[in-house]
Amino acid sequence: MDFLFTLVSTAYKLDAFLQLEQIMESYKKFICVICGFIYDEEEGWPEDGIEPGTRWEDVPENWFCPDCGAGKEDFEMVEIE
Repeated sequence: MDFLFTLVSTAYKLDAFLQLEQIMESYKKFICVICGFIYDEEEGWPEDGIEPGTRWEDVPENWFCPDCGAGKEDFEMVEIE
């Protein structure tokens, strides 16, 4: 029984650590190379159902730039200070 408790406890701690690591990882911004629109992972794009905190890789492939209609392939990651 102690082994099972230790195993479950360790799995819970690992899951909590991985969630914390993901939260602590800085959000990125992606710019549309066609029109300059910036998608900010921290803000998301709620107008299209993309919740704040949505990572770029989790944005649907069929999502388009709200300003010019460009596809995800026309976005590049940028560092903005």
